[in-house]
Amino acid sequence: MSAIIVTATFGDGDNGWLQELRRAYYPPERNRVPAHLTLFRQLPPSLEAELATRLARFAASRPPSAMVTGIMDLGEGTALKVESDALIRIREELAEIFHGLLTPQDFAPWRPHVTIQNKVSATQARELLVSLESDFRPRPLGIIGLGLHRYLGGPWERLGGFSFRGR
Repeated sequence: MSAIIVTATFGDGDNGWLQELRRAYYPPERNRVPAHLTLFRQLPPSLEAELATRLARFAASRPPSAMVTGIMDLGEGTALKVESDALIRIREELAEIFHGLLTPQDFAPWRPHVTIQNKVSATQARELLVSLESDFRPRPLGIIGLGLHRYLGGPWERLGGFSFRGR
């Protein structure tokens, strides 16, 4: 069985422009999944049922507020920096629960972002970064749920979605 991925789900208004950016700048031959905000990249498949239960519990609360606050240099790519105290709390709680099962990447400090370009030359990445920074303005990012996916060697299989519904 393949690794489990946990993401935050964008609201329709934000999903559209994020997908457009990714289609415009991500190398098409590598663009196998839509734009996403990953909370965990590689959890053991044995956690699928427990993750679904825990994500459903989080989804019973209010949608987390989030902001796109800047452009991130990924070296060979470019991303939008996201800030959200509520998502940080969700991720920290899950990381605490699954502490001994995290890969080094998932154990490392979290830098929430939406990758819109990856696996390009550093020059191409820098050009996009400069271009996007020239007229960048922070903006709210609608987060409507949490997603659970299975990694399939490139594409992902959707295992479940958990919409926030609290007030």
